[in-house]
Amino acid sequence: MMTEGMDIADFVVEYGTKKGADYIEARYVDSREEGYTTRNGALFGGGTIYSKGIGIRTLTNGGIGFCSTAKLDKDNVKKATELAIKMAKASKRKEPIIFSEEDIVQTKWSNPVKQHFEDISEEEKMEFIINLDKTLKNQDFGENLVTRTLMLSMDLHKKYIRNSEGSIVESEKSLIHFYTFNTAKGDHGTEQRFYGQARAKGWEWFKENKIEEKIIQDNHALVKTAINAKEMKLGEIDVIVSGEVAGIIAHENTGHPSEGDRILGREGAQAGESFYIDLLNKGKLGEIKLGTECVNLIDDPTLPGSAGFYLYDDECVKARPRYLIKNGMMNDVLLNREFAYKFDTKSNAASRAMGYNREPLIRMANTYFAPGEHQIEELFEDVKKGIYMKSFTEWNIDDRRFQSKYVGLEVYLVENGELTDKMVKRPILELTTFGLFGSVDAVTKDTEFPFGHCGKSDPGQGAPCWMGGAQVRMRNIRLGG
Repeated sequence: MMTEGMDIADFVVEYGTKKGADYIEARYVDSREEGYTTRNGALFGGGTIYSKGIGIRTLTNGGIGFCSTAKLDKDNVKKATELAIKMAKASKRKEPIIFSEEDIVQTKWSNPVKQHFEDISEEEKMEFIINLDKTLKNQDFGENLVTRTLMLSMDLHKKYIRNSEGSIVESEKSLIHFYTFNTAKGDHGTEQRFYGQARAKGWEWFKENKIEEKIIQDNHALVKTAINAKEMKLGEIDVIVSGEVAGIIAHENTGHPSEGDRILGREGAQAGESFYIDLLNKGKLGEIKLGTECVNLIDDPTLPGSAGFYLYDDECVKARPRYLIKNGMMNDVLLNREFAYKFDTKSNAASRAMGYNREPLIRMANTYFAPGEHQIEELFEDVKKGIYMKSFTEWNIDDRRFQSKYVGLEVYLVENGELTDKMVKRPILELTTFGLFGSVDAVTKDTEFPFGHCGKSDPGQGAPCWMGGAQVRMRNIRLGG
């Protein structure tokens, strides 16, 4: 029962305060995670996992301690609370950790749901994914789609957070996500595609957003690429990328290096560092140029229905859009309370934990290229020779998020201002972050938001997020080989 977990969280805060914690927070999470997977029409995985437990974090004597337990009786949570305080005291840090001062809040939030997925029978869910596989197999391209893997996942997370400062946040989030991992065969080899869509909605999402239709279209493009794409030597050209490709660039080249814990080295041994530290040692936010004036990148947890949606983070701080790059200038970084204090500012609510047994960390939510002023046709009009990279098949980036590589999948040649039907096989966009953003000269009004899981930390925490936005044109690019 949620009420029992809330009572335990209240007890933890009261008990921890009596035991001498300078600050303590209790985060109770009640989760349901359900999923089904098919491979070439055969159901080979499925079921539901239920979990509930409490994460306890304390700031005491300048150190942080974290402990969690799924045993929610008072004796066990007392032990967990005492252990968290003991860990904090034992850290004996030379530089004490201090949290930024934030507003005290007491609130609830949830995402709107019309038809709860948990009310749909297991049989109907399995029938849905099996029938979708049959639909793909029976398309006119079916014989070229040699492997089909479909994955349906549904998550419901109920959460109650209370801290010793008086903040209380109760939330409920329903998220449905669908992945395909398919292989298409052509005359000259094969192509693979990992494609995801997700919404913070209920079962109604599939019909309202025409998910089946999108999956069919995506696999049609995969087969067409495998059959028609040809290698071309293009030299120096203009490159136009879709919202999908712009989104992975925004996520990797801006989102990750913007994480405050990466910038100051906390994540160095686990998930990498950030080249931003070199820039911030020479200048301040708002004074450092990363790209042209039409480059605007935002990370926004408050986008309704988004995979990374939340209204308050796991430190009870109210969420807002973070304008990471504004008119080409570094404008903001992602912060929790610990690193907000180090940056001498307020938290911008970037603290998230993916489960009761994980500590809250600085995480992206929905990172994207902000819309510009153009229609997509205008981006093609004055391109003498170029490519339109509509999707990608692989990517790579160094630990400091600076040297990056994006390999195109569905890619078309652009000649004399026109988008042609000639397909280019696996062109490689390989540039530094400065090279990418410094070459942008036009951005479209339209946006799209593919789904992804963002990895970080050890033990790992896969955070659901959107990464996408507008379509972008880059001038005078020499493709890698």
